[in-house]
Amino acid sequence: MKNPLSKESPRSDVNIYETPRLVAEYLLFHYGKDEDVLPWDFGPKTALRFAQRSVSELLDPCLVPADACVLDLGCAVGRSCYELARVASRVIGIDYSQAFVDYAERIRTGVSVPYLRLNETTDETMLDAVRPAEGSAERIEFEQGDAMHLRGDLGAFDIVHAANLLCRLTHPQLLIERLPALVKPGGQLLLTTPCTWLEDFTPCGNWPDVSTREWLKIQLSEHFDLVAEKDLQFLIREHARKYQWSVALGTRWIRKTAA
Repeated sequence: MKNPLSKESPRSDVNIYETPRLVAEYLLFHYGKDEDVLPWDFGPKTALRFAQRSVSELLDPCLVPADACVLDLGCAVGRSCYELARVASRVIGIDYSQAFVDYAERIRTGVSVPYLRLNETTDETMLDAVRPAEGSAERIEFEQGDAMHLRGDLGAFDIVHAANLLCRLTHPQLLIERLPALVKPGGQLLLTTPCTWLEDFTPCGNWPDVSTREWLKIQLSEHFDLVAEKDLQFLIREHARKYQWSVALGTRWIRKTAA
């Protein structure tokens, strides 16, 4: 029987983040063991576990209230939500891909999700995505949604986390304009982006006309203080001999309080 998450080629009319190939790739990226992602005894091992590090290396736990509510935008298949649930009483993970959300929810309920890791040509290895032991699953909920057009009753949060989302939006300015309403005064905004602006996702007229870092400072400085910056490596495996190694710009912002 063919596994539903085989590495078949996507059709050109399908959102790539709904395809079995990308779902399997992201399940490995989020839940794969280090040795499953990078089996070599060399290579950028410090780039592994990005879904956890995008939280742990940016978040200031001293500023998190005991009953914190968190929003994870562009949560993909959900691994960062467990890291966020370690410090929060409620975590909402939202992604545009219904396939990502469906698999994130299956994992949250304790289902072991099988998927195929591509090794080379038609050589594949069956792996399982398993719910992490850390982070309370009952604190997490997933829903499908558009980061550019979020539902109006979503509310405000103590932490908003958006990892590698901005440069995958058609009109990122729409999310930027919504962020002040999403983060409570004194709350934390955690952003990462590899600054990879592509017309496949974002029309060039909607790209920043300065560096992404400067654009974020210009766009956010009215409502947020930039308090931390960090370069965060990440590694996405395509097959045993091909990887995407990238360095995301990581930033932590604090929502200004009203004068």
